[in-house]
Amino acid sequence: MTRRIDPKERAHLLDASGYTPPIHRFAPSPDLAPLVRRYWMPVWSLPDGHSSVQRVLQYPVCLIVVSREYALLVGPSSGLSTQELTGSGWALGTMLQPAAGLALVGGPVEQLTDQAVPLPDEALTAAIREAIGDDPDDPDRQQAGVDAVERALAVHLPVDEEGLLVNAIVEYVEGDPEVRRVGQICEKFAITERTLQRLTARRIGLSPKWLIQRRRLHEAAERLRESDHDLARIAADLGYADQAHFGRDFRAVTGLTPGEFATER
Repeated sequence: MTRRIDPKERAHLLDASGYTPPIHRFAPSPDLAPLVRRYWMPVWSLPDGHSSVQRVLQYPVCLIVVSREYALLVGPSSGLSTQELTGSGWALGTMLQPAAGLALVGGPVEQLTDQAVPLPDEALTAAIREAIGDDPDDPDRQQAGVDAVERALAVHLPVDEEGLLVNAIVEYVEGDPEVRRVGQICEKFAITERTLQRLTARRIGLSPKWLIQRRRLHEAAERLRESDHDLARIAADLGYADQAHFGRDFRAVTGLTPGEFATER
């Protein structure tokens, strides 16, 4: 049984005006935890002529996203992921664990990096749309949509040893701010850098260095939102050699300097 959660989502940057639609979030059932991080479901209704571009610094995982209009398997994004919202709608998203990508992509995850393809499981698409129906605000219908995803993903259990390893590697990098070098990952898991590179390309679609950089940028965005605008201190705390290096990394991914991002509404 899944449960509703309201995590602090450091990856979601909102739009330039600070708007976000209501987002319902669910934790996976314990059995599905090796395959699913969480489910999320935004429900929006914007006035005619208005739109909102939602921006996300994605995690190193694949996503399943189903709405009334589309059903996608989304690969990991090396940059900023954006989605324009207009009119009224909903989308049920599944943030997978790193271990899940290989099975769903049908091969190395790197072949889907920065891409999205139609979701191959048409039965799952139909089940989600039937569950949500015409009332996406109904908690029971939201739960029914999540249950449909869980039933479809259960066929990929149990997770293999390599999948458990890549889950652990990503959890380590994201959870320990002292991880600043690829060599630290190799030492922690007793693997060579070459083996780590091949593992992350195959199972994540991104490099070990990217994992570290993205964790830094997630933390930077969170601190900038919380009114910590001392850019030199943030850069130093995140392990950057200087503020300029931090600014270049942040702008390359978000399109904004840290100062510009901090002054957005």
